[in-house]
Amino acid sequence: MLNEALQAELEKSAAEDEVRAIKVVVWDLDHTIWHGVLLEDGEVHLRAGILEVIQELDRRGILQSVASKNDPATALAKLAELGIADYFLYPQISWSVKSEAVRTIAASINVGLDTLAFIDDQAFEREEVAFSHPQVLCLDISAIPRLLERPEFMPRFVTADSKNRRLMYLTDIRRNAVEQEFTGPKEEFLAGLGLHMTLNRAAEGDLQRAEELTKRTHQLNTTGYTYSYDELKEFMASPRHDLLIASLEDKYGTYGKIGLCLIERGTQHWTLKLLLMSCRVMSRGVGTVMMSHIIRRAHQAGVSLRAEFIRTEKNRMMYITYRFGNFQVIEEDGAAVLLQHDCRAAPDYPDYITVIEPA
Repeated sequence: MLNEALQAELEKSAAEDEVRAIKVVVWDLDHTIWHGVLLEDGEVHLRAGILEVIQELDRRGILQSVASKNDPATALAKLAELGIADYFLYPQISWSVKSEAVRTIAASINVGLDTLAFIDDQAFEREEVAFSHPQVLCLDISAIPRLLERPEFMPRFVTADSKNRRLMYLTDIRRNAVEQEFTGPKEEFLAGLGLHMTLNRAAEGDLQRAEELTKRTHQLNTTGYTYSYDELKEFMASPRHDLLIASLEDKYGTYGKIGLCLIERGTQHWTLKLLLMSCRVMSRGVGTVMMSHIIRRAHQAGVSLRAEFIRTEKNRMMYITYRFGNFQVIEEDGAAVLLQHDCRAAPDYPDYITVIEPA
């Protein structure tokens, strides 16, 4: 019953995701991004065509970093001199093993290791990373000329959020630095951010980003479903469904479109088919706010709210979100779980965030 329907959806999603999508490229420096060894020859020069590759990856929303055995100050100064330092998030430049550098980069950006590619001219370095992290795509420099043609580096859509992804991460780094220095209660810090969250019914102009969210978001995704542009368009037009997309901003700037939910409306109960949000907003309570909005609407409609959940290796946090939100398990079949909220009361939003709801 429940499990059969959800299993069919998962099989569809797995087939669509057969080609892995690379989210982060980690570059070596010496003899890779530039010709020569920096500490032997300070006059190193960029590899032919490498700037165009870096810029195009950036335009496609693929983040980049550096794992290099080098003197940090010297290497960072050279990257700045070459005008490319800002392309690389959380660069790891030291004499430590590169597998540790790669792990640190993945953790800092908050993505899975299976979404990383590592490019290095040295076979030893590639093998060391591959041994420690077999899920990382390790490539020789011979792959660089045709890198942009590989399907792993070709997102189906390049959205406005894609093009601005690196800049939004750089803003996140500024926020995080301020948060680490803050000594008061977390709610006080959040209140000082001036958070504004906007929930809207998805329009056709949102569907490319909505598809991208379903394909890129794994940790904070209640089911692991992926939906195509055409499927999302059908839900958008359906009189029985509500497709909502969330945006977030604060005094530092925009986080972009960071959340998506799909509701199926019935006469006795509504079913939350999908709830997901970007990992970048995990600490902002966005999941709770989105869930509260849907409960409030169900309360106004006089119905209960059900929620589908499928356990994966990565999404336990979303199950905890449901349980802390007073959802009760009413059916369980393997990885598939059906929960329910009676919606007898409308929850309040947190004081630290202003929520702008659809009319």
